[in-house]
Amino acid sequence: MTQTHAQASSAPVSASVPMLQLKVKVLRFDPEKDKKAYWTTYDVEAQAGDRVLDVINHIKWYLEPSLTFRRSCMHGICGSDAMLINGRNRLACKTLVRDVAKSGGTITVEPIRGLKVEKDLLVDMEPFFDSYKAIMPYFINESPAPAAERIQSEEEAERMAHSSNCILCACCTTSCPIFWVNGSYLGPAAIVQAHRFIFDSRDEATQQRLGIMNQNTGVWRCRTAYNCTEACPRDIPITQLIEEVKRAVMYGQA
Repeated sequence: MTQTHAQASSAPVSASVPMLQLKVKVLRFDPEKDKKAYWTTYDVEAQAGDRVLDVINHIKWYLEPSLTFRRSCMHGICGSDAMLINGRNRLACKTLVRDVAKSGGTITVEPIRGLKVEKDLLVDMEPFFDSYKAIMPYFINESPAPAAERIQSEEEAERMAHSSNCILCACCTTSCPIFWVNGSYLGPAAIVQAHRFIFDSRDEATQQRLGIMNQNTGVWRCRTAYNCTEACPRDIPITQLIEEVKRAVMYGQA
């Protein structure tokens, strides 16, 4: 299905700023009336420096109010607006138009894969967060609290620096082919979160988390496809961190 719309300008734009003429193809689905998903194409003008989220917002605000998607901070911090943009998992708020299309080009937008589509670009995140909860994503230390803070060396803090940067956007997990076919697999994001606590020198639940990682839903499901690392908007070396957790499981210690 194709719909053509003339853009309703939301703000005056200087004549010196070149505008790109784009076709934005969005995979639409409303479970209340659709048996399967279908593509709808919108004609939109945008500046090269606009974000894909700006373009999607414009479609919703001026062209198609029923378009449904999730977004919050709009600055790549909350991780809410993960979408499949031109066939790749990305955050819409961090993806610039100039990086995915030229004037006259097409941008395709789909929901991330492996999770149930609730409507349009909105997916059910509960299975993803269930995996997150399964690794006990909180600090555990039963020793008496010190008078001041629990001290960590710079080297110890560096050990968990990458995994601490995860924003739970699900880009990595929903780019994983093992997750697509096996929903019981905890997935890359949950393993990264486990890494953050397994290698925290102040935490005392390392063995419990290594036990969770050693189950048939844990790290051994990973086939080192590197999809997760390529999809991460925070440049976390996810495959490397999963391998570090595998070694920790093999040797029984972090």
